Amino acid sequence: MKTLIVTGGTVDVPFAQSYLKQEQFDYLIAADSGIQFFMQSGITPDEVLGDFDSADPKQLSRLRENPQIVFHQYRPEKDAVDTELALELAMDKKSSEIHILGGTGTRMDHMLGTVRLLGFAMERGIVCYLVDAYNRIRLIQEPTILTKAGQYGDYVSLIPLTTEVSKVTLTGFKYPLHEYTLSGFTSLGISNEIVDDTAVVDFKEGILILVESRD
Repeated sequence: MKTLIVTGGTVDVPFAQSYLKQEQFDYLIAADSGIQFFMQSGITPDEVLGDFDSADPKQLSRLRENPQIVFHQYRPEKDAVDTELALELAMDKKSSEIHILGGTGTRMDHMLGTVRLLGFAMERGIVCYLVDAYNRIRLIQEPTILTKAGQYGDYVSLIPLTTEVSKVTLTGFKYPLHEYTLSGFTSLGISNEIVDDTAVVDFKEGILILVESRD
């Protein structure tokens, strides 16, 4: 099952609406103020969750009138942010692929935390993307093939999440590497480009943040 989570960061509404049409999701989850996107777009989420401290009370009330929507309300004093709770719900629903919109924006602490939360799904073998109009972000812990036709933007960046990522070999890229160890304190993997029809990110051990981006 392919699931969309819209959470409470910055959501580019026209982009998000186009993304929903393009990706064709099976299940829709609104996390806290992510309900605003659904209300603006006239789209009904399947489930709504959060402490609702940043949600519009009027929008929340209107959604509660719909008996088809499942609600989960939490106290503001909790050990997990709403995005993590939404991810947990999506995984409980047996999602095989999860996309998160609204996970980027002005709160850098939330965005960095959400990038790390992608590992929550990765550990369970679930593909999870953090997406906005300019970036598609995921974590990889095994060799990965990218295609020029299917890339999200013009640039591919590889950032070590673990202290080291060993024996990184890049083929099909403008800037290739051969069995190079990427450390946690380097910018070497930033702004590469795919030049062949397919490009391969190969490595032996570690976890990489893979960012496909466009200006």
